[in-house]
Amino acid sequence: MSTIRLEPCVSIDFDSSTLDEIVTKAKDWALMHGVCVMRSRQNFSPDSINFAPFVLVPSAFPKKEFEKAIELQTLVNEMIHRIANNYEFLKSTLAITNTVDPFTAQLFKIYTTVQEEGVSQAIDLGLIRNDVMLGAEPEMPLSSFKLRQVEVNTIAAGFGWLGPSSGRLHRFVMQELSHGDKLQQIPENNALEALCGGMLKAWEIYNQPQAVILFIIEETTYIFCDQIFHEFEIRKQNPNVRVIRRNLTQLGRGGASLDAEKKLIVDGHEVAVIYFRCGYAPDQYMSADGCEWDARLMMERSKAIKCPSISYHLAGTKKVQQVLADPGNLERIFDDPDKVARLRDVFTGLYSLDLDEEGDRAAEMAIQNPDKYVLKPQREGGGNNVYGEEVGEVLKQLKGNPERASYILMDVIKPPLLQNWMVRPSTQPMRVDTLSELGIFGVIIGTAKEILHNSVGGHMLRTKIHTANEGGVAAGIGALDSPFLVDL
Repeated sequence: MSTIRLEPCVSIDFDSSTLDEIVTKAKDWALMHGVCVMRSRQNFSPDSINFAPFVLVPSAFPKKEFEKAIELQTLVNEMIHRIANNYEFLKSTLAITNTVDPFTAQLFKIYTTVQEEGVSQAIDLGLIRNDVMLGAEPEMPLSSFKLRQVEVNTIAAGFGWLGPSSGRLHRFVMQELSHGDKLQQIPENNALEALCGGMLKAWEIYNQPQAVILFIIEETTYIFCDQIFHEFEIRKQNPNVRVIRRNLTQLGRGGASLDAEKKLIVDGHEVAVIYFRCGYAPDQYMSADGCEWDARLMMERSKAIKCPSISYHLAGTKKVQQVLADPGNLERIFDDPDKVARLRDVFTGLYSLDLDEEGDRAAEMAIQNPDKYVLKPQREGGGNNVYGEEVGEVLKQLKGNPERASYILMDVIKPPLLQNWMVRPSTQPMRVDTLSELGIFGVIIGTAKEILHNSVGGHMLRTKIHTANEGGVAAGIGALDSPFLVDL
């Protein structure tokens, strides 16, 4: 853990009366403005929601590094697009993973099936989120902290609504605290407009005015507000476009079909764009008859524009991220040395755990110093990584086991600490040391031959208590936040 600290954007030394008043107002504002993330998992009701956990004031973030992340995003978009359209790279990169990770293998089977049959839709839509943290060597000065990439999300990259709405919440709080003069240090955030605009651009390219946008959702949707505001924004930007919502099981059990031209038909509606907010985890393909996998293959075979296509999904796997960090591999994607250097500048240490000499060295390195590394499986959605002493224990258990190759190893990123008040439903606010993770959204549309659109799409900031391993708001661990830009 880093001992270097950022100062709060304003004093957070509130007396109990002031704290109670501002927290109550902030909760009310959040509830009245849709800053809500999940219906209760314990006592689920479709008629109730909770406000999302949030920190009370925005977190200081170096302006220079924030702007660097923004400037890098279109290059990250291009990198993912190039990887997704490079069959040989995906095949060689995931060859070992496919032998030990059944979920990735099933995704890759769909990918190769469609490649062999011939792709029906050449257009890809990517709504991507590049997650970064501030990192530096231990005990280095605050000015030495710079961006370190955590991961790139290519499927169900959430918080397009909650990222901007947390910034609006913090503007309200800052004004209530008589700090309205500092609002210009909270950057504007157009994530919702940009992401929905990307879907509508893809819908226009499909060029069928009666076609719908299909959201693939979970059987029970807990992260409700972040999804539904996308639907509202699409209707706001183009009132003629209809959004329908279905889960994989519904589609696989007769709710969808392909016609003779490979148009995807759902309950009589032709589908122009498929937006996946589900389908990234094995437990989302739960039926014994495999109907969810049948639905995924059907959609991939269709003429609908996918977000993401199966190739984009695979391009976002942890193994791809690890292989890109190896010397020479990024050069297989880009022949421009400047682009390679800019991307490599934010990479952190990533190591293969294949059953070979290199993998054995990495495993032994982590067994000896487990607190320095994170063990990552090929999974999305939070709550899957292994930290601390458990890293060494798991790797000892996996010695000589081919399953070890389904993981990668990453250096722990140690960002500066920052004090804030954490506000959660049904608990008293807590003054805690926190760590933050910044996500930058990107929108890209293109074919294997050309990129038609490539833009930055806003941002989000998640913050967690410094002792927590993961920071997923949806998983109940992290809290919504927004950056307050400062010069170091």
